[in-house]
Amino acid sequence: MQFGKVTHPEKIDFVLPKDHSGTANVLAKNKSNQFKLHVGCAKWNKQDLKGFYPKGTKDELRYYSKQFNAIELNATFYRIFPPEQFQKWYDKTPDNFKFFPKLVQNISHFERLKPEAQIYVDNYINSAIKLKEKLGTTFLQMHSNFAPKDFNRLIHFIENWPKELALAVELRHTDWYNDSTISAELYQLFEENNISNIITDTAGRRDLLHMRLTNSEAFVRYVGANHSSDYTRLDDWVSRIIEWKHQGIAAIHFFVHQNLEVESPLLSAYLIKKLNNELKLDLKIPDDPNRTIQGSLF
Repeated sequence: MQFGKVTHPEKIDFVLPKDHSGTANVLAKNKSNQFKLHVGCAKWNKQDLKGFYPKGTKDELRYYSKQFNAIELNATFYRIFPPEQFQKWYDKTPDNFKFFPKLVQNISHFERLKPEAQIYVDNYINSAIKLKEKLGTTFLQMHSNFAPKDFNRLIHFIENWPKELALAVELRHTDWYNDSTISAELYQLFEENNISNIITDTAGRRDLLHMRLTNSEAFVRYVGANHSSDYTRLDDWVSRIIEWKHQGIAAIHFFVHQNLEVESPLLSAYLIKKLNNELKLDLKIPDDPNRTIQGSLF
């Protein structure tokens, strides 16, 4: 992921902000006795994740899904795959595996949530439901120039989204968060419609670390900088995830990106190992055919 990339990450203050004041209220109102954790990468492409797959691996998804319990499915942003393709993905993966697909760009970037986008929404959902119980939270990512002036489009889209399908939203224009009146209206909209407010942790856009949860799930998109600070940043996230679990959060979906994706499996494995230790979980730590789990490229 190139979004938020900086030339000198060592100059960035990576301290994880405190939670927004509304987050504790949301978690208290939606407190759960159950807890689910999904950790994964954005893609399973062998070329991007060079070094992750053992030599001779012929089916990357089949191997990937035995190493991680989730994938942030970015491939679905670029085109609407037919239902048969989603069915194939379903058939290749274990029972406990979850897909978190991104809505196609025809909806978000081309039609920009106009009513004309509805045909793409219908076609997309018709295909994605082939994942059945393996369909996790679908997410909508808007272009960084989609601003609050088009708030009514967002309201219409969310209010008409099928309530039985979990949805998360990533808004990149800074005015959604630096205008307190707008942000309050946004958080209310999300809370009333059970929408997850995506948190994006990337070097060049620290404003997107709003730390405002709007339902009982946290959807986190973590973007490393291919720098040694990537690991200490993950340590901070471990501490925050522990806090949220104590507050009764129901689920956390944490997806690791990198400017150079080769590091994503390594960082993901580091996070899983730490969370297993701290929360007494038993998530599989991905195999590394070439390096030890504590290794890095630094």
